[in-house]
Amino acid sequence: MQKDLTQGSITGHLLNMAAFIALGLVFQTLYFLVDLYFVSRLGSAAIAGVSAAGSAFFLVMGMTQVIAVGAMSVIAQAIGAKDEAGANLANNQALSLSFALAIATMIALALFGGKAVSVVGADAATDAAGRAYLLAFAPGLALMFPSAAVGASLRAAGVVGAPMVVQTVSVLINATLAPVLIAGWFTGAPLGVAGAGWASTIAATFGCIALFLLFPHVQKTMRYAWESMRPRMASWGRLLAVGAPAAAEFLLMFVIVGVVYWVIRDVGSHAQAGFGIGARIMQSIFLPVMAVAFAAGPVAGQNFGARNAARVRETFKRAALISASLMVVMTAFVHWRPDLLLRPFTDEPSALAVAEDYLRVASWNFVASGIVFTCSSMFQGLGDTRPSLLASATRLITFAAPAIWLTSQPFFSLHNVWLLGGASELVQMVFCLLLLRGEFRSKLGPLAA
Repeated sequence: MQKDLTQGSITGHLLNMAAFIALGLVFQTLYFLVDLYFVSRLGSAAIAGVSAAGSAFFLVMGMTQVIAVGAMSVIAQAIGAKDEAGANLANNQALSLSFALAIATMIALALFGGKAVSVVGADAATDAAGRAYLLAFAPGLALMFPSAAVGASLRAAGVVGAPMVVQTVSVLINATLAPVLIAGWFTGAPLGVAGAGWASTIAATFGCIALFLLFPHVQKTMRYAWESMRPRMASWGRLLAVGAPAAAEFLLMFVIVGVVYWVIRDVGSHAQAGFGIGARIMQSIFLPVMAVAFAAGPVAGQNFGARNAARVRETFKRAALISASLMVVMTAFVHWRPDLLLRPFTDEPSALAVAEDYLRVASWNFVASGIVFTCSSMFQGLGDTRPSLLASATRLITFAAPAIWLTSQPFFSLHNVWLLGGASELVQMVFCLLLLRGEFRSKLGPLAA
């Protein structure tokens, strides 16, 4: 149910919300893996095709940050200020903007989706599998936008349990339909890779409808109103001003990962495999900290809207402390037994050695990463995500460019690439803290006065 995050224990709000958000993140990660598991039974061309087309999932998820971050920030501030009219307007405008983006996504996928798959596909069979999957999954991808809008409004109101339940049921529906539609269980009519796409689309449709139906029952501030959904450029502009930099930051992460793959390509496939496994493990390690950071956004937003500068600052302190504590534990574990995390994914000695070295070096920056996540969420709560994007963009200068230069040097090695990445992460953390300090002075100073 809806929570007043301007009252009560900040630590309690953070931990309660983070627990549900963490579960939601886990099931969101499982969403794509379910399809890949059953498709793997169809052969290498099917796996490659779905993996290639599946990159569209992560691209669209990045674009949904325009809605998810923009709506959460604006609505949380309005709720904190007890401005029901403002919260209602922002909610309905976020919905109309999400519908526009959903339509644009469908058009883009219809016009360019097949061509994009062909660019990365290794052969004709891979291209055909990728196109079939993407065509069936396109409606589900488009529905991610309205789902993100409703989810963001609920998170702004402190409601995270209901969306997590819906997400869980959606994944279960996807997992149930996948073998039926892909392999033809019970029906005798296998659809192959197209069945994987349709399973995801049906599950996404259920999730979107369920969120819309639950919305008026789990919070009491906002209501759907067709008149308020009529596009207003000023409202759309405000949502985009907060959400667009967050989406750009999300996409920038994929650029950095792409640079790593390019830099280490000549070392051998074991290097890319080891990095890929290590990166996936690290993403899993970050889930609890990301959940805390996602919870900090609405807490900070409501208190900023309520003009309570002290609670906004306290939100950052508590969230940073929790994140750092979690990361210290994970750092110690990675240095103790990284093989326990890696062996379920590979038994190839060379790939395992690369992954272990990567995790050991990267783990020294786990605390810094936790601080960066927390700062990013605080910028969202304050309604200005440009500083977070600026801090992330420093990695193009402190990591991407030097890493490319490093490939031509006699002292190039994977270990040095990992060390460079660690140094870049530290610079980003320092930059984030300095920018957040400036935001606190400019936005919280007048409130305190």
